[in-house]
This record gives sequence, C-alpha cells and structure tokens, in this order.
Amino acid sequence: MTIQDFMFHMPAQRVRLSVLVGPRSAPLFMFGLLTLACALASFAFACATPFVAFAVIAAQTLPLTSALLVVAAAWVVNQAIGFGALHYPLHANTILWGVAIGAAALAGTVAAAAALRLAERAKSAIALGLGLVAAYATYQLVLFAATPFLGGEGAFTVAIIGRIGELNILWLIGLVASCEIVRLLDSRQSHRTAS
Repeated sequence: MTIQDFMFHMPAQRVRLSVLVGPRSAPLFMFGLLTLACALASFAFACATPFVAFAVIAAQTLPLTSALLVVAAAWVVNQAIGFGALHYPLHANTILWGVAIGAAALAGTVAAAAALRLAERAKSAIALGLGLVAAYATYQLVLFAATPFLGGEGAFTVAIIGRIGELNILWLIGLVASCEIVRLLDSRQSHRTAS
C-alpha cells in the first residue's frame, strides 16, 4: 500500500458523513463544525482546546489530507482567538508553544487516521476509542518533546494529563453526537421528501 492509498482511502464507516453532506461538502461541513467547536473551546479552555477530539473526528470523517487541513484550520482559529480576543502575550515562547500545539494536533490527526484504518473492521465506538488513544498519546508526546526547548515540564503531571484527556473524551462524544444529529435530521428530511 502506498502513502497515496492510505491518504485517500475511505473505509465504509467514514462514508456516512460524505454521503450525508456530499463528498465535496464534507470538508466544509467538518470545518464549520470544528470552527464552532474550536471557538467555544478556545474561549472556555484557552490552551486546553481539545485538539485530539478534533483530530479524531476529522480523521474519522475525512480522507487524511482533508482531515489535516481541517485540523490546521481549527488551530488557526484557536490561535486567532488566543492572540486576538484572549490577548496571549506576543512573546517568542508563547508563539512557539502555539506552533508546537499545532504540530501536535497534526501529528495526532495522522495517528488517529492510522489507528482508525487499523481498526476499520471494529465497531465504531471501539475504533473511535483506539483513534482517541493513539491521537492523545501522539499529541502529548509531541508536546512533551518541546519542553526541553520551551519549558513547561510542570504541565505534564498525571492530574493535568488526565483532565485534558477527559476533556477530549467529552468533546469527542459531543462531536460524534452532533454528526449523528445532522445525519438523523437529514434522513428524516429525505424520508419526508420521498413520501
């Protein structure tokens, strides 16, 4: 299997969103959903925005290239809110931590896509759980790898990592529920139109 096969392969469990909103509209739908979620999370949690949940839902519903673009766009929204509305300090260290968070979110997206691909025959909840674990571990490892250069080792306590993990689980549940609600509303609309 080549990298192109991996990047553009869409297992059956991912097709539902693409069928729901159309293959070309799926990235736009996911961008809208994650932009809204990111804005809410950025104002509520600032640096603890649940990028892992964003990575998993994007990897679940889109081909890898589109998922990476959507997660990168969510990161840009987060940074714009942070530096614009929340007045993050314009210091090199703060900017570099923002870049590290973006890199971690993208790495988490790749890890989630790989885990979802390996678990494509598993039930959706199991596949999402494996995707979440892979994305979260990768996300944390990338951030921890930045600490020798940027500082902040104290943020990697079990309590903090656990709290951020719980936050990502809750956000992933909410994002999956949002997609399912849209799917149900669309199927009702389609059913009424057919009747």
